[in-house]
Amino acid sequence: MEDIIKKQIDREMVIISNERLADQVYRMCLDGDTSLITAPGQFINIKVPGFYLRRPISISDYDDEGVTIIYKVVGNGTDVLSRMQPGEKLMCLMGLGNGFDVNACGEHTLIVGGGVGTPPMYGMAKALLALGKRVTVVLGFNSKSDVFYEEEFKELSRLLSGIELDVRVSTVDGSWGTKGFVTDCLKGLDDVTDYCACGPIPMLKALYNHFNGKILGQLSFEERMGCGFGACVGCSINTKSGFKKVCKDGPIFWSQDVIF
Repeated sequence: MEDIIKKQIDREMVIISNERLADQVYRMCLDGDTSLITAPGQFINIKVPGFYLRRPISISDYDDEGVTIIYKVVGNGTDVLSRMQPGEKLMCLMGLGNGFDVNACGEHTLIVGGGVGTPPMYGMAKALLALGKRVTVVLGFNSKSDVFYEEEFKELSRLLSGIELDVRVSTVDGSWGTKGFVTDCLKGLDDVTDYCACGPIPMLKALYNHFNGKILGQLSFEERMGCGFGACVGCSINTKSGFKKVCKDGPIFWSQDVIF
């Protein structure tokens, strides 16, 4: 596996900041070469000190000087990541996955993020707003303590267009925003031309069923990955055109191609 990894593009990144955003959720800013990142929705695969398998983390935002990732502590690896300090270095496989197709979006795109599926949707919203597109954002969480990036989405729109973005939040327990799920926040959005979403499979399936195939969606799948670039076949999902690797063929798939 290490020989295959060496053939990929490994970049040394320096931690600039690593801060807690919500319950077990952290934002890390990394400085380094980002030339291989070409589209919102791609991810990086981080070599965490002391662990053999890397941790795939979606890209929230990036520019010519660095990248921002947001991750949740769900095990020993991400726990170590959360305790790393500015100045420490990480080796990262860069620009993995296909990313969202910004040019395929219509005039009014619905952006949906579920829990830790929220981060890549920030970069997608930013790209669409920069093109002058109309965007509505819906974010779903379990409870108020899990909510993050609601204000960042609103501020993003104010900076790019001078108009506050329509950002809707749902929580399962009703402690913040609308009680329920992301589909409970879709009232009045009859003019949406397409949607882009990242989150757990039940959420993606609920969105697909809600629109009933009338509009197309770009769905970003979250899967456990061994390598992150298609060598181990550990993240395969079944589609209408056969089994596909989430890390290499995805993580974004068109809604009409997915088998739920």
